[in-house]
Amino acid sequence: MPAIMELSFTEDEIQRYSRHILLRELGGAGQARLRSGRVLIVGAGGLGSPLALYLAAAGVGTLGLVDDDLVELSNLQRQVLHTTARLGTPKVASAAQALSALNPLVTLNRHQTRLTAANVHGLIADYDIIADGSDNFATRHLVADACVAAKKTLVSAAVLRFEGQLATFKPHIGGPCYRCLVPEPPDEAPSCAQAGVLGAVTGVMGTLQATEVLKELTGIGQSLAGHLLLWNALDMQFRKVKLPKDPACPVCG
Repeated sequence: MPAIMELSFTEDEIQRYSRHILLRELGGAGQARLRSGRVLIVGAGGLGSPLALYLAAAGVGTLGLVDDDLVELSNLQRQVLHTTARLGTPKVASAAQALSALNPLVTLNRHQTRLTAANVHGLIADYDIIADGSDNFATRHLVADACVAAKKTLVSAAVLRFEGQLATFKPHIGGPCYRCLVPEPPDEAPSCAQAGVLGAVTGVMGTLQATEVLKELTGIGQSLAGHLLLWNALDMQFRKVKLPKDPACPVCG
């Protein structure tokens, strides 16, 4: 529970977050937890865009953005953080500009770099929750393994064509890790650049991902940990399936 001093809000904060504070499940204490929260967002693209926008709007105190790409014209069909005027700009700079305009109260840490085995542990160390919206299995496995080692909660989303999936991994409290779901990166897996993706699908999944991050920061509701949420936009069907821990998992088993 936040200390009394942490529950004090400025008039600007009270007005900005009034709809949160009105929620019985959240209230001032929950908003204070969001303000003290630190979230690292991996990827400022299709998933990272709605994810970052809603976390910033919600008043999460510190957001870290990891991405080494530049804004390209083909991004704009789904990556709503960016604009035509910022083509050629580093995505973390473009994202920071949009997020600062939305909520100047949020501290933004730009990490314009590609995640590697050499830097991933240092990058995740200062954050409470890691939100992975990367677009390839190599990065997902790198981030997931680092989260297991550092005992960090990971909220991971992925999209392709008309489908999306979402999971929260908390192996440090006994749940499965990402490798319990995908033991090794597939030899051949199409990317969105190869197979395509409906732009709005990234919006839905990124927003669901933001919702899970907010729940984890505040402790409200039921965690998605131990389950996998699947969505097919073409038939508008959601499925929530049990994700068991693999006792033979080389990372968390």
